[in-house]
Formats: sequence, C-alpha cells, structure tokens
Amino acid sequence: MISVTAVLGAATMYVRYKIIQAQNVRISFLNYWFNLASFLIGVIGCIGMGIVASFQETSVTAVHDVGALLTFICGVAYIFLQSLITFKACPQWSNKGICYIRMTISVISVIAIFPMIICASFDGMKMYHCEAGEEPSPYHQASAACEWIVAFGFVTFFLTYIKEFQAISLKISTEIHDDF
Repeated sequence: MISVTAVLGAATMYVRYKIIQAQNVRISFLNYWFNLASFLIGVIGCIGMGIVASFQETSVTAVHDVGALLTFICGVAYIFLQSLITFKACPQWSNKGICYIRMTISVISVIAIFPMIICASFDGMKMYHCEAGEEPSPYHQASAACEWIVAFGFVTFFLTYIKEFQAISLKISTEIHDDF
C-alpha cells in the first residue's frame, strides 16, 4: 500500500506542477525553476517512500531508515515550498484562506520534523520489540508522535488541493510521427 501511495503522491505532485506551470504562463508570478525544484524534491520524497515499502525495517534497517528520512525531509520541504508558491499565486490563483491553511500545516510539519529526527538519533534509531508490560523509551515515543504529526500533515496538505484540482482538466496526448 505504501508503494501505491508513493506513486499516487508523485502523480498528484505532477498535476500540481502542471497547474502552476499553466497558471504561470497566463500570469507570470513565479520563477520556472522554483516550481520545478519543488516538484523534484517531492518526487525524491516519493522515491524515499518506495524505499520504505521495499526494504523492511526488520531486515534492512539502514536502507529503510534512509528511505524514511528522504520521505519526511523531502516531503516537508515539498509542502513548505508549495505553501510559498500558494502565497505567490495569491490573489489570482488562490485565496488567503488556503494560503494560511497550507502555511500552518507546513510550519507544524517543519517544527515536528526536528524533534522526530533528534529523538530518533538519541534513541539510536533502533527497532523495538517490547515485551509485555515494557514501555518504549520516551525518545522513541516522542519520535513516533512527531512522525504521525508529519504524516497527518502530508495527508491534510494534499487534501487542500481538491478544490484546485476540480477546476482543471489534464489531458495527456500522444502523437505518432510517420518518420521513424
């Protein structure tokens, strides 16, 4: 399911990239490279999610952890950059309400990622197999709580795209040329 989510996340990011690109052609409000960088950073996060799905924590911990870090760090960078893009697109392509909602989600995610990484490093980023009645360390609990905050931030952020996506149609065309 994580692999499917990674592919759908990348597809959503691509659609958002194309929307911004089309809007920017009509009314120039953003440097082309900023939109492209945001998209590429988001795709790297999705690749990290694919790594997490492909390498179990129990068998290849180091690779799994690198994938998780890519997912979280690039994912938070993506939503922060998209929040900035939303502000730059205001008032032509978005309203102040959605600007503030996206920025709030981004700031909460940025704040949560630091204790997540710090607490995981204090805890040694090791796996837990708690025996009955045994509690995980406070660092592990704090890191896990921050992971969930960031994960819910991603989901909530992507839900803010719904209204924009309803206002567009995306066409993929293929042209075959006779001159092979």
